[in-house]
Amino acid sequence: MTEEADKPIYPRILLKISGEALMGDQGYGLHPPTVARIAAEVKRVHELGVEICMVIGGGNIFRGIAGSAQGMERASADYMGMLATIMNALGMQSAMEGLGLHTRVISAIPMDQICEPYIRRRAVRHLEKKRICIFAAGTGNPYFTTDTAATLRAMEMNCGAIYKGTQVDGVYDCDPKTNPEAKHYSRISYDEVLARNLKVMDASAIALARDNGLPIIVFSLNHEGGLAAVLSGKGKFTIVEQS
Repeated sequence: MTEEADKPIYPRILLKISGEALMGDQGYGLHPPTVARIAAEVKRVHELGVEICMVIGGGNIFRGIAGSAQGMERASADYMGMLATIMNALGMQSAMEGLGLHTRVISAIPMDQICEPYIRRRAVRHLEKKRICIFAAGTGNPYFTTDTAATLRAMEMNCGAIYKGTQVDGVYDCDPKTNPEAKHYSRISYDEVLARNLKVMDASAIALARDNGLPIIVFSLNHEGGLAAVLSGKGKFTIVEQS
């Protein structure tokens, strides 16, 4: 990545990954080798000089919507999901610090013994000092997903784009795991994502990104060096932006 053309497109990004991405093949919880692999991907990008924020979901531990569907009161279920994101953030912080990266876990729900409260100006200062900020507990409010929290934090931190790491290498018109004829989009508009209900992120997050002109880049987390390549405009991915 020493060539001029290989320099990252954006100097500051937000990386959004699902909680499920951390559980590997075990079906639940944190899979330490998977967490370590993702931490190594982030380190590779950090060494390129990119300032990085992260938002990690909690679906590998508890998903609020699922709890609500089983009869639990929705707000309580969502708060439980927020606590799951804090657990994931602490796990990722441990893996990153094991690689020598300086990180801060910043929670929308005050939890002073284990992480910092969310203060926008302080978080911006951490990024300027080249620390990686892991935003946890969503927005701190029930009924909002971590997708929406990621979009909100990306705008507050003045990130150039959201990079959403998934199990597939971009956005398709249907599930490529079940349909080998699925069409891959290299670019697609926010409105088309919403109209086709393509499940890139939830509708609130897509609308928020659209209204503020924040690009969303969808790529696969499964390829070694994939994040660094996509940040330089290489590899296979999808850009969601204005038409």
